[in-house]
Amino acid sequence: MRGEPSCPKCGGRVRAPGLFSDSWQCDVHGPVPPLQPVLPPSVEALGVVLHRAQVPVWMPWPLPVGWLFTGIAHAGDDRTGGRATAVACSGPGPLGGPGELLLVAEELGVGLGARYAGVPGPDPGPLIDVDRPPHAKVLAAGRPTPLWLVEDAPEDRAVFAGEARGLWLWAIVWPERSGMLMYDELVLTDLREAGAEVELVPCGALSPQLLGDPRG
Repeated sequence: MRGEPSCPKCGGRVRAPGLFSDSWQCDVHGPVPPLQPVLPPSVEALGVVLHRAQVPVWMPWPLPVGWLFTGIAHAGDDRTGGRATAVACSGPGPLGGPGELLLVAEELGVGLGARYAGVPGPDPGPLIDVDRPPHAKVLAAGRPTPLWLVEDAPEDRAVFAGEARGLWLWAIVWPERSGMLMYDELVLTDLREAGAEVELVPCGALSPQLLGDPRG
């Protein structure tokens, strides 16, 4: 899918590195890793991001019954590599109707997860109370990983956040009631480690949640 890089925090235009700066620049947020155009779901698209990613590319694997891979995006350039990844999956919600799940892995300060979550950013630290028991747990690359519910998210989605492999992990689910999916202890795989299994990922139609302004 064609398009231009944008700011991962706000979706605004960014200026490429030039004579006076060696980083991409957003007029509002200053230096940022550029969010590259969203890639429609395909094994080839996965390969592009996996080749560049410096952070995990999380996906429930195996996918829940009836679920499909529905798009991917990443923030970064050829010099820095992918410093954030966003993987979309869609399928039947646990309470009926369609559901969508977006998993974001990112370095500190990138802000892509907060943007898709529709909450103040750039990081979830101030938005979750880690002194309380976690609201959900996933198994991320074989390690039990607690996630906390982000209370101030828009009403149309459920947002969970925590840390995996020393990086932020966001799980954003539409509609809000499909957040029940996160209470089933999903098994997440870093697709960088999946090898030839990546070729078996079933693909669906591009998720609308990856496009436009996720803050809705």
